[in-house]
Amino acid sequence: MVVMAFEVFPSGRLILQIVKMKMFSVAHKTVFVVDHCPYMAESSRQQVECDVLTKSRAQGVIPLAPVSKSLWTCAVECSMEYARILYDVYPTDKLINYIVSDSEFHILNTWRQENQSTHELMSALAAVGPPNPREDPECCSILHGLVSAVESLCKITELQHERRTSLMDTAERVANRGRIICLTNAKSDTHVRMLEDCIQETILEQNKLAAGSDRLMAIQKCDLVLIHIHPQGEEPLVSDRIKKEISPLLTSEVHSVRAGRHLATKLNILVQQHYDLASTTITNIPMKEEQHANTSANYDVELLHHKDAHMEFFKSGDLHMAGSSTRENGLKETVTLKWCTPRTNSIELHYCTGAYRISPTDVNSRPSSCLTNFLLNGRSVLLEQPRKSGSKVISHMLSSHGGEIFLHVLNSNRSTLEDPPSISEGCGGRVTDYRITDFGEFMRENRLTPVSEASHNPSGKLPAERAKAQLERYTRYWPMIISQTTIFNMQAVVPLANLIVKETLTEEDVLTCQKTVYNLVDMERKNDPLPISTVGSRGKGPKRDEQYRIMWNELETLVKTHAGATDKHQRVLDCIIACRSKPPEEEERKKRGRKREDREDRAEKNGSKEPEDKSWQESERLKGLVEKEEPESEVIKDSPDSPEPLNKKPRLMIEEVQPPERAKGPVSLLTMWTNRITTANSRKHQEFNGRVSSVNNKFELYQQLKDENGMDVHENGKATR
Repeated sequence: MVVMAFEVFPSGRLILQIVKMKMFSVAHKTVFVVDHCPYMAESSRQQVECDVLTKSRAQGVIPLAPVSKSLWTCAVECSMEYARILYDVYPTDKLINYIVSDSEFHILNTWRQENQSTHELMSALAAVGPPNPREDPECCSILHGLVSAVESLCKITELQHERRTSLMDTAERVANRGRIICLTNAKSDTHVRMLEDCIQETILEQNKLAAGSDRLMAIQKCDLVLIHIHPQGEEPLVSDRIKKEISPLLTSEVHSVRAGRHLATKLNILVQQHYDLASTTITNIPMKEEQHANTSANYDVELLHHKDAHMEFFKSGDLHMAGSSTRENGLKETVTLKWCTPRTNSIELHYCTGAYRISPTDVNSRPSSCLTNFLLNGRSVLLEQPRKSGSKVISHMLSSHGGEIFLHVLNSNRSTLEDPPSISEGCGGRVTDYRITDFGEFMRENRLTPVSEASHNPSGKLPAERAKAQLERYTRYWPMIISQTTIFNMQAVVPLANLIVKETLTEEDVLTCQKTVYNLVDMERKNDPLPISTVGSRGKGPKRDEQYRIMWNELETLVKTHAGATDKHQRVLDCIIACRSKPPEEEERKKRGRKREDREDRAEKNGSKEPEDKSWQESERLKGLVEKEEPESEVIKDSPDSPEPLNKKPRLMIEEVQPPERAKGPVSLLTMWTNRITTANSRKHQEFNGRVSSVNNKFELYQQLKDENGMDVHENGKATR
């Protein structure tokens, strides 16, 4: 079923939307054509043991010989299982027409609802009886049944008639599709192609007849499923073939299957494929043994139902956690659910998101019979997902209503019947800063409203297409969390953000956007703070220039998503790119600002900011005092009239008194101050005379004794003549 997305359209388009909802799928009509020719009486060669009490048999009693079913019996049993599953899951809107073909065709039921039951079909098949092996094979053919099947598909069902009468003048828009399942023993691949050609010609002839009749409908689509049945131990004469399109009206697929359990398995798989069914296996069902009433054993029961019962598994990707296992050569999967102890309180209600009819795969087995009887007596069974660790999750429930058993899908998450969670809690209770106010404004700007036929421009887009296009533009870049965006938290960017999402821009809009960009440039020049989120970061967050870099990157990302719309959108992007390219003096100013911020950050890291400011001011004051004293101490004289001493030490540069470690790394403030004081003091006294008169860094002691006595004085202090 197609859901209408928009209810208000021009009248012609409204009817078109309704017609799409009345289209019938291929699964609405299914015609079974079973071959009743003499060769179908051949044995399937699958042995069935009738005497199973071999140990308790009395002596002298001859055991019963095993029997084997005929190809006809295998075809009838498997087709009846197909019909039983279909009627269990779809009791009303999926129909079956059963036809037997030998020397002529035999229609066993009609499309009327009262004829749609396995009891009706089994009674008709009993009247037909098994095929006569002595009948002339030349007079029998499967073609009689196939031609009758095409004619049956052209007949109108009750549901189709209801749709045709409700649509009045558009009755021809009701689709007529169907499927033909043919069970036969074909001779070769050439025989199969001949059958396909015959069906194709019959469809064309019947469509011509239906064009001039009110009681018939032309066939728009027909699927042919031809199943070649051959005894076990024989090589198949027909090869398998996947679905192939013979013509726009006919598709065909061929299956070559051995009779017996292989045929039953094949039809079980086909019924799941044709009607979107899925399999669930209930495990650990406790049942008492018949022979030992005091003991119990655990059994498994497989159920078929619509695949939507497993939709939550497919969405969440937990199908493997639910015990999904592959069976029958990997063609189908079954989901394993574990039996929970049933609760006797029938008053308790469970919140269900869906209820689907079920059908046991092996309806005649003892575990299936016990389970269905248990449920039909008014009991309910909870089913849980088998898990290796963690708490159990109850996902489904089996319960009966009105004599029919349903598989209920339980909501394992928060129930909508409870108080809804506050949006401030966030998803999972972790995200709390959603842009709730902005999202409300977003919904108001993109609200759908009815439009009149006069407002629709035939040469332009439909209102629905325009609405989708606007929604796509508004959501190209729309952060959901406050901490993930900067520009949407700034009032200065609002004019540009509101205009850039428009489909077309005017010259005035372009000027407004450019003015917004220039305002941001002015804010950056003034070094104004930005609303940068500090969630997940330590300290104050990124530096000021890093904040603006983040802002410009996000703004450019927003405009780039719309730059390809028109040339005016591109002009806005070019303006942003031009403003981001700063002159060299601006970069120098930014570097100075970064140094100042680094100094402030170090102050906060080492302690309060005020002590560092005071120490810096004190060092500057001392530096000023030293600079004032330096001019007075450049020349030192003994008296106002004395000349400048010859041994006065020349003025030393700062580099000469600094330690050699200066070039290796930073110097502390104390070292700088000590070096400065040492340099100043070295200029305030007369140099030591010995340091001036020394020869090769050596000074002769007792020089006055040598001058008075004419004696030579050695280094050891002894005099010599």
